[in-house]
Amino acid sequence: MVFDQGLLAQLREARHVVVFTGAGVSAESGIATFRDALSGLWSRFDPMQLATPEAFEDDPELVWGWYESRRMQVLGSLPNPGHLAIAELAKRVPQVTVVTQNVDDLHERAGSANVLHLHGSLHQPRCSRCAQPFRMPPAPPVEPAEGRRLAPPHCEHCGGQVRPGVVWFGESLPVDALEAAFAAAADCDVLLSVGTSGVVYPAAQVPEIALHSGAAVVHVNPEPQAFGGQHEWLLAGAAGEVLPLLVQAAFDE
Repeated sequence: MVFDQGLLAQLREARHVVVFTGAGVSAESGIATFRDALSGLWSRFDPMQLATPEAFEDDPELVWGWYESRRMQVLGSLPNPGHLAIAELAKRVPQVTVVTQNVDDLHERAGSANVLHLHGSLHQPRCSRCAQPFRMPPAPPVEPAEGRRLAPPHCEHCGGQVRPGVVWFGESLPVDALEAAFAAAADCDVLLSVGTSGVVYPAAQVPEIALHSGAAVVHVNPEPQAFGGQHEWLLAGAAGEVLPLLVQAAFDE
């Protein structure tokens, strides 16, 4: 892959790079996206109907079981070359901030340290009543491939039901993470938007803020993407293919 020399120079000279990631990055590690059809016990359900406060209130065992099956899928997956390239970038640039819409921990397992989760995390459940964090066992029991209903655990502090630590449809994004993401976007020199359609707001404001603040914005996506900014680039391809080559071209050649 041939990269624009101006882009490579900006990446080499950057003091702060923001990497904004979406579902496409995790999909390359085998993590199902919301566009994928559900299987087994969940095949009768639309994921958008399961990912709501109302669904958890109506049938907590169904919703908790689904999220546990998703968490176990993540625990059985590994970071892909895209995740590893992002972690490698942090060794070459003074500051790298990862802003992710994904609810897995693959960035952290790849070695990225400064990660902001805009949509929460499967690995940080909390009490639905008092919001206290709940520590899950590190190694969950082996689950049947088709999934199963599971009763949520109870909070050690107040006895309330523990809920998944993700942002459901109809809920606001965590204020601290969103404000930190906006601040990073306004401060960065280069923003890499990877594996995301960029249409889900308010998260989609992150690359917009970077562009309006004068940063170079690079879209890495196998899908065609419309953009019109003077300081925007499209690198067509999967994250696991493009990002290792980009980091190598900028810093090793």
